[in-house]
Amino acid sequence: MNMNGKGEDQMDDSLQKKNLRMIYVIATLGGLLFGYDTGVINGSLPFIARPDQLALTPYTEGLVSSLLTFGAALGAVCGGRFSDKFGRRRMIKSLAVLFFVATLACVLAPSTPLFLLARGMLGLAVGAASVTVPTFLAEIAPTERRGRIVTQNELMIVGGQFLAFAFNAILANLFPDAGFIWRYMLVIASIPAVALWFGMVVLPESPRWLAANGRIAEALGVLRRIRDAARADRELAEIRTALDAEKHLVRATFRDLRIPWIRKLVFLGCGIGAGSQLCGINIMMYYGTTILERSGFELKAALIANVANGVLSVGAVTIAIMLMKHMPRRTLATIGLAGTTTAMFLLFLENVLLQNSPMHPWLTVTTTALFVFFFQGAIGPLFWLLLSEIFPLRVRGLAFGVASFCVWMANAIIGYLFPLLIATIGMAYTFLILAGINAGVFVLMRVHLPETMNRSLEEIELAFMHGKKLR
Repeated sequence: MNMNGKGEDQMDDSLQKKNLRMIYVIATLGGLLFGYDTGVINGSLPFIARPDQLALTPYTEGLVSSLLTFGAALGAVCGGRFSDKFGRRRMIKSLAVLFFVATLACVLAPSTPLFLLARGMLGLAVGAASVTVPTFLAEIAPTERRGRIVTQNELMIVGGQFLAFAFNAILANLFPDAGFIWRYMLVIASIPAVALWFGMVVLPESPRWLAANGRIAEALGVLRRIRDAARADRELAEIRTALDAEKHLVRATFRDLRIPWIRKLVFLGCGIGAGSQLCGINIMMYYGTTILERSGFELKAALIANVANGVLSVGAVTIAIMLMKHMPRRTLATIGLAGTTTAMFLLFLENVLLQNSPMHPWLTVTTTALFVFFFQGAIGPLFWLLLSEIFPLRVRGLAFGVASFCVWMANAIIGYLFPLLIATIGMAYTFLILAGINAGVFVLMRVHLPETMNRSLEEIELAFMHGKKLR
């Protein structure tokens, strides 16, 4: 009997792990779409801009590059509020439809205004996904595996960017004279959008969202699908304790930001999110091909070399996922920001001292790869994880949305200003400014970053509510 009982327990445990794995694999298809749609413009823009295609001017090129991120800023705020109201699962299903429709609208757009409108729609989906998917994963993951599971989404984001770089390079080199090839580059994103919708049909809702909306029995049912019975009961009790402690927050609204400890957390989240983008990662993602061209590579070679950043991003995030289980968040942030600051300063020195050297292109590839490695191996996965952890349950979607709005606005600003800075002060001093920003973010993180490793979401929430520092 004991042996049979043990076998049943092991079978149940195996099923629970399988259920949990299925949840995060399907949900993170939203991250894959996020990554592909932000990365695909890197190589498709030269083809879109051709006179026989949309005939973009420098002004409209800037709009094409930045409109998605401005749309994402709005999508992040709206997505957070809608996910609080309607549920994480329903929101992700709706986003899958929006991803699909907006992608086809981009592909079929016959003119620049319609293409820009479609890019803005796509931005809404990207921004909302950047909020909803990490929130869903954080709320459904066990405490000891939360870092690993939430950063799976970052792995899918960089995986999507890698796929975008790879398909761009392959299609551009196979059909260099076919201006319409950009439409094929973009349409690939429709495939994971369809898979995401069908996948979300079979997934459960977040147990924490269910509990916050009075659906206690359903919340317990979901927890028992992905935890053993005893742990599910304990976890539900913790959730209810946290909910009881904030009963005065009946429904998340912007009025809740008047509460000092919540307002402080939102400011912290905005600082973490905006600081991560001001470091300059999206310069590499949006203008990587341009940077490599300016260093001395031809366009085809630059497109191929840029794929290396995609490969490196995937490898770095994989390492980060393994480190998250053992290394404190604050330590990882310190290492990552020290590395990105150093890389930006080296890019400044290379552009000052080695501008005409035959080694300049290869040193640029190496140093940009160093920057990407430190960012994606630490800061990239970390800031989305922290944003999914630090906000209280009843306002999590709203607060995450506000912080993500800051993420995307910083993203859009740095992406828009980069070509202007190059034109006015040159590549070298642009990198020097970015090195200074990285150093400033390093100080910000050292002073204000909380340590959330191995703490439940409810424990983190109660600590902030009572003014305790997490170190």
